[in-house]
Order: sequence, then C-alpha cells, then structure tokens
Amino acid sequence: MIKPPLFPSTPANPGLRAAQRQLLRHVSRSFDLSIRLLPQALQAPVAIGYLLARATDTVADTTALPLDERQILLDRMSQAVVAPCTSAQESQELSRLTQAFAAQQTDPHERALMQALPKCLPLLYTLSQADQASVRQVLGHITRGQQLDMTRFGPGLHALQTEAELVEYTWLVAGCVGEFWTELCGRHLPGYSRLPQEEMMRMGRQYGMGLQRLNIIRDAGADLAAGRCYWPVEILAQAGLTPAKLAQVAQTPNTDTLHALAPLYSQWLDHTQALLADGMRYALALKPLRLRLASALPALIGARTVALLRQAGPAALNQRVKMPRREVRALLWRIALGLGSAAVLQKEFRKLSGKPLP
Repeated sequence: MIKPPLFPSTPANPGLRAAQRQLLRHVSRSFDLSIRLLPQALQAPVAIGYLLARATDTVADTTALPLDERQILLDRMSQAVVAPCTSAQESQELSRLTQAFAAQQTDPHERALMQALPKCLPLLYTLSQADQASVRQVLGHITRGQQLDMTRFGPGLHALQTEAELVEYTWLVAGCVGEFWTELCGRHLPGYSRLPQEEMMRMGRQYGMGLQRLNIIRDAGADLAAGRCYWPVEILAQAGLTPAKLAQVAQTPNTDTLHALAPLYSQWLDHTQALLADGMRYALALKPLRLRLASALPALIGARTVALLRQAGPAALNQRVKMPRREVRALLWRIALGLGSAAVLQKEFRKLSGKPLP
C-alpha cells in the first residue's frame, strides 16, 4: 500500500511527521487506515483536525476529573485553535494544563496524545488559510457538542431527553465531520464526485451521524457505567424503560429488561444501518480510487459491527463488540484483490452487514 507523507515537513521539528502518524495509529486504528488511503492533498487537514478533535474529546470524556477543570482546559484548547497563543506566558500555561491533565490519564495512548498537544496545535498553521478555516469551523461544532455533554452529564446518571437532542448531538460531533470531509474534497479535488455537491453534503452528514449512532450503541454499557445515557428518555419510555433500568441491566443482566429493550435495540440498529448505507452510496459516488476506499472503509467496518451487535442482541450492553483485527486485515486484502471497484465494495457491504443496501 502506498503511504505518502502525512504532514508537511517542518524544519524546526523533522521528527514531527512520524510522531503524529504514530499517535493516529494508536488513538484510532480504523480512522488511521482511512487517512492513509486519502489523496495527499486531503491527508494533512483531515489528520490535524482529527488529532485536535480527539484531544478535546479526551478532555470531555475524562469524567473522573472535576467538571470545572475539564471545562477550563477545553475552553483554553478551543481558544488556541481559534488563535495562536500570543505570548510565552499563554503558551506555557496551556502546556502546563495539558501536561497536568495528561499525567492523570490511565490510557497510555490518550496520555501521549495530550502530552503531544502543544506540538499538534502548530500543525494547524501549516495548512492553507481555507483549510485552517474549515478545521476551525468543524472543531467549533465538535467542541460545542462536547461542552453540551459536560453540562448535561454531571454526577450521577443523566440522559438525553428527546430525539431532537440526540440528532443535535450526533450532528455536532460527527455529522459536521462528514460535511467537513466533503468541503475539503470539493476544494482540493474538482470533479471528485458523480453527484452534485449538495447531495454529497447531505449524505456525508448522514454518514457521520450514523457512525456516531453506532458508537452510542456499541459503547452504551460503558457510557451507562459512567452516568451517561444517550438513548433519549422519550424513546425509552415507549418501551416502558428508563435510564436507571438500562444502567442496572448493564451491570447485571435481567431477562425481562433485555426482552423489553429488544425491539427498540433492533430499531436503532436498523436506523444506523440505513445511515451507513448512505455512507456507502457516498463512497460509491466518488471517482478517485483512494478517496473512494478511504470513504468506504468506515462504512464497511461499521456494517460488520452492526451485524455483530445484532448477533449479540441487547446483551451487548455487557460486552465489548468490535470487528476483530484479523477480519479487518482480510477485508483489506479482498478489497485490494478486487482493485477497489464499486462492485467489490457493494458486495462487501452486503456481506458484512448481512442485509442489502436499503
């Protein structure tokens, strides 16, 4: 597989490119694969945006730390994205905050990411002005979603109240990423799609929201244990359930609760599958081979994950469901042997999901 340079070279720190590539591999295996497949013009803005978003996400998700500490650091990071530190004192203060936060991380890869943040931020200024603006815009939406998360989910168990809140959240943290990706494609790769830009923006938005809904289902047990329920109260009520009942069954399986959850769980997977199918249509509309493969890979891995979640049923609340590495490697080989054709990608999507494109 061809692996062109991921970041522009920077004489002040010639080892930066390798260091950031290693960070990407550790914090997101599947997204790192997609970035490596991208045409070179897209790699830097997508990778830099992702690393910064992953760092802010780490801050928002570290619920073991006091809320006010996380809010201060997230605000400071957001300000540094909007404008560079204007003094050595500001730069030193941000470095101090991130290093102190990193020291409290239990995950070694997230700790490494936070330690590297002062070196990641300057990468933003290696991009063109237009790409910088796009990265700042998408990070603004993402951090808004993260701030809402921290406000909503305080001590104890809390839940989203309505489907509208869920739609807003999934757009803020993921749907806008699909739009960002599409905007970059339109800027750097004229004629990149067989469909109008407006339709690609719509499908890109749906694709991102589908991937986030998949994360919500897959991580529901861990989120409930942390006091976060993304399944809206109004939807759970239709099945006679509450966030408290879900949290209880996530700790100790209860046959009656799992049975009551089963229809709703199946509906969520069906909805997620439909959004991922939009993502697959998005990928199939792309002309450049590398871009098509990079865009299709999350949908393919997502389709397999949905199938695994269907097999596990609501009992997945007590399990960690993930596509095994050996299956990912086998998938990549099959795609390579099929030269990444649209027919091969469609076949793989059907095979991995167990259902045809709706």
